[in-house]
Order: sequence, then structure tokens, then C-alpha cells
Amino acid sequence: MLTSITDGILCCLTGKTTSLVLPLESSEPSDGFEFVEVKPGRVLRVRHIKPDCDGNRDASVRDTIDADTGTSVHCKRKITVYRNGQLVIENLGDVLHSEILQCQDGDLEPCSTVEVELADYKEMPSSPDPNPVPPVPLPAGEQKPAPPPRRRRRKPKRTVLIDSTQVISSCKGTHSDVALFFVHGVGGSLDIWSSQLEFFSRLGYEVIAPDLAGHGASTAPQIAAAYTFYALAEDLRAIFKRYARKRNILIGHSYGVSFCTFLAHEYPDLVHKVVMINGGGPTALEPSLCSIFQLPSCVLHCLSPCLAWSFLKAGFARQGAKEKQLLKQGNAFNVSPFVLRAMMSGQYWPEGDEVYHAELTVPILLVHGMCDKFVPMEEDQRMAEILLFAFLKVIEEGSHMVMMECPDTVNTLLHEFFLWEPDMSRKGEADHTVSVCDTVNTLKIKKPVDK
Repeated sequence: MLTSITDGILCCLTGKTTSLVLPLESSEPSDGFEFVEVKPGRVLRVRHIKPDCDGNRDASVRDTIDADTGTSVHCKRKITVYRNGQLVIENLGDVLHSEILQCQDGDLEPCSTVEVELADYKEMPSSPDPNPVPPVPLPAGEQKPAPPPRRRRRKPKRTVLIDSTQVISSCKGTHSDVALFFVHGVGGSLDIWSSQLEFFSRLGYEVIAPDLAGHGASTAPQIAAAYTFYALAEDLRAIFKRYARKRNILIGHSYGVSFCTFLAHEYPDLVHKVVMINGGGPTALEPSLCSIFQLPSCVLHCLSPCLAWSFLKAGFARQGAKEKQLLKQGNAFNVSPFVLRAMMSGQYWPEGDEVYHAELTVPILLVHGMCDKFVPMEEDQRMAEILLFAFLKVIEEGSHMVMMECPDTVNTLLHEFFLWEPDMSRKGEADHTVSVCDTVNTLKIKKPVDK
């Protein structure tokens, strides 16, 4: 603690940060560490494990891979944004929901309409009631109240139409055209995915996990503009284009979920499925002006022991020796104060609003730790309401770092989601037995929070 305060004072006097994250030489090249220069002088460390399974496959396995064409699902949505801040989503095509733990088939649900009220707008009068109640005659002597103002018909501000066919298939480790991308959040590194990388590489999957700029063993530019959402998103775009296969699955945690959403939106033909772990609600990112991370870097350096302790308390359901060891092994929250401050201040992404998320047509698994103190469960529930193909799974004994606390549970959920393929054989039966439903679910979106 005393050393940290002394370093912070020197930081204030010299104007330089004392701890920098610089690239390290890997002592074990066989572990699959690579250093990729995404821009001149901007180098990211990437863990890339590519199983040598092509030469070991026999003809029967290759035939099975070629025959696995997947199931076609008709994605048709109409998204309407009104001037009073209401968002109406009409699902006109196939809507799939099923239990992932029993995910051998996917049940079709009837078409539905979801109406979302955005909290950023004030209450405004809506359209007239289609079934008005007849007025009640007033007793003699009482004054007749003034009639309510005439309500005008709502005019849409923006309308988005989605009409496409999505091919959803089972992704096995024996499939050579499948790649898994793991993206960490603020203060983390690729080491937080150690259990997942080991588990899925042993199953034959090709896995790719980068360190964001300033994190892990990637370079740490000393300019705040290097840590904006758009700068980091372009880094991950370069990594994705370098390692992408025909079918790619994106797995993001916390702030990393936003980058996975960005890539899924930019490359709908290449992204096959997405996993969002404690990512929060479908709101546009906006940094908090009253956050502790707005303090100068030297002050944050002095407070770094307290911040690390606070992260341990809030990020893990328990704070024992095991959790402290996991935090140390995962190299989490081990970034310079300058990088931490720049990352939190750079979380500005106005395009990533509710409409942006509603446009996604890929199956998405939402994993939430019940004890998470950073992201309320209501936010993931709102995300599940807006997404077209969403599966929400809550792990009761997990918190924000659920993939480190409960690796076996998370690995099982992810693997079953990778193998999941919808069964459309009940489509004809559902059309005859279930009429079109027009249920309206009202959902209030809170203001954006830092991830």
C-alpha cells in the first residue's frame, strides 16, 4: 500500500504512469501465443490453438461434415420506432425458444409483438383506445370536467424491416470450418478464459482469444484515443478477419459483449452463434461522468489496492483464497491506471441501441451470474426480450466472473449451445394448432451503464 502511494506521488510529479503493460516473449511457443500487429506499433497478443485434426479424420467423418447443412429458419421482423420513444418489434417469421439443457429440438413459438418503452423519452400521449368506455352521466348540480385533449395518430420515426433466411447448424469440434472467438472485458485478459480454452481445444475446436490493447501482454499506447470503443472494435475486426472460418462463434464477457455484438452485426454471414456472459442490457454505451474512474491516473494508482479489493468483492460470489488465486492467475484487473481510466471513459457507442440489437438474427445464449453486483439480472432479461433468438441461463452460484468461478457449468452450457440445432419438423403442426398470437410485453429500459 505504501509503495503504491509513493508510486502515485511520483506519477503526479513526473506526469508518467509507473506501470505499463508491454508485450512479453512467450516462453512456451507450443501454447499457441501469437503477436499480431493490427496497426503500425499496435500489437495484440493472441492465444490461437488450432487442433491438428484434419489429418486424423477418416473419410466417414469428412462425409458427415459435408452432409451437415443445418436448418433454415425464416427471420422476419418489423421494428418501428415512434417519436414518443416507443419501440415496437413485430416478429413475423419463425421465433425459436427452447431449453438449452434439453436442446435436441427447438420449439416454434407463434408470431408476437413486443412493445418497448424507452426511458430516455418523456411520457407522451399514445394512440386512441380502440374500445372506449362510454361516458357516465353526471349527477345534477355537478360541473362537467373539461374534455381530454384530442390524441393524434402516432407517426413512426423510423422503420426497419428484416427478411432473411438463417442457417443454424450444430457446431462440433470435428468441423474444420468452425472457430471460437473469446473476448474479455475491461481490466481482464485472455487468461480469464483459461478453463474454456483448454476445454474446447481438447474437444477439437479451433479457439482464438486476444488481449485488448493495454491488457495482458498487448502493447499499451499512451494516448486516450487508443482505448475508445471504435479503436478497440477495429482491432478486433482485424483479428476476426485474420482467423475467421466459415462458421464462427463469438463469446464475450462484460464489455467484450459489445464487441461481439458489433462483429455479429458487421458480419452476419460469418457469425453463426453468439454467447453473451454478464453483458447487460441492450442500451447504447455511454461513460458515466460521476465515476471514480474519471479521477486523474495518479490518484487511481494510489487507489489501486482498494480498487482491486472492490473488484474481488463485487466480481466473485465468494472472496476466499481460491477466488484470490483465480484473480491472480487470470491476470484480471492488472492494468495501468491510465489504461483503466481511458477504457472507462471511452465506452461511447451511440449506435449500439435497442434497434441495433433487435436487428441481430443469430442465436444468442445469455449467461448471467445470479450474484453479479455489476450487471443486474433485469438487464439480461431485457436483452432476451429484444433479441430474436435468445436463451437466458442463470447460474445461481456465479457472479460477474462466472466463467472462472463455475468453469464446468459454463463449459457445459456453451458446449450444448454449440451443438444445438433447431428442429423444424413441428412447424406444420404448430401452424395448425396454434393461432397467431398478438401479445404485447411492456418493457422499460434504464439508462446505459458502464460495462
